[in-house]
Amino acid sequence: MKDLLKLLDLSRDEIIRILDVAYDLKTKQKKGIEFQPLKGQTLGMIFEKSSTRTRVSFEVGMYQLGGTALFLSARDLQIGRGEPVQDTARVLSRYLDGIMIRTYSQEEVEELAKYADIPVINGLTDFCHPCQVLADLETIREYKGGFNGLKMAYIGDGNNMANSLIVGGLKVGMQVSCAIPKDYYPSPEVLAWAEKQPGFQITQNVMEAAEGADVLFTDVWASMGMEGEAEKRARAFQGWQINRDVMLVAKKDAMVQHCLPAHRGEEITEEVFEAHANEIFDEAENRLHAQKAVMTILMEKE
Repeated sequence: MKDLLKLLDLSRDEIIRILDVAYDLKTKQKKGIEFQPLKGQTLGMIFEKSSTRTRVSFEVGMYQLGGTALFLSARDLQIGRGEPVQDTARVLSRYLDGIMIRTYSQEEVEELAKYADIPVINGLTDFCHPCQVLADLETIREYKGGFNGLKMAYIGDGNNMANSLIVGGLKVGMQVSCAIPKDYYPSPEVLAWAEKQPGFQITQNVMEAAEGADVLFTDVWASMGMEGEAEKRARAFQGWQINRDVMLVAKKDAMVQHCLPAHRGEEITEEVFEAHANEIFDEAENRLHAQKAVMTILMEKE
């Protein structure tokens, strides 16, 4: 594993290795054990999309691993003024030990990795959100003890989170059932792959997707960059909500996950969110540990 660009690139064993390292690093931190395999190294963090969890978790994570993180706004880089991605990749490779990029285009991330001589980590694109879903999988394993026999239900927009959850869930052996309106389906590339896997279902019936689920996921109806579609999407997604009725058809001990920020009263009710707040904020915390694992695996010198 040279880079983390999308979960489609990873095998089940590679995903499990990341989760195992994340668990080990989390355990060390909780016990106050210092572990700094990236001492003296520098991570450049390119942000074309703003963030709370991505920036703070990567910056803190790099510090805890003994390294330094640099915040690089696209407004402050020549890439924001038209410098080709391949040139930026070549220059940054001579200054840094790793790059994390949070942007719009998956193609930009792939191009950056193609020309960089250092590891590239996808912090989010419109296509996928691999770091978030690694944290999600880590949280599920903590609460449920594993993945075999579990059913994941995703309800809402077929966005980057849906793409990565489908891939991540199926790769670790879960059944994945999605309730997504037809006009808002996930990526054709992801669907073509998922439909060849056992245990995948996509439906327009929310209750069907949620029935017997061990873990339920949702996300905002209008992702970053889609604010202009907010009203249209609010109409299209009426009824596509995790609420008390949906929870009643899931398993009694079902957990709820949300990548945040959450719009209470839209994709999830206040009641359900607060009832599962501990799980959701454990999920948010696990961004730190999952990303520390990714950076350790990719950047630790042999």
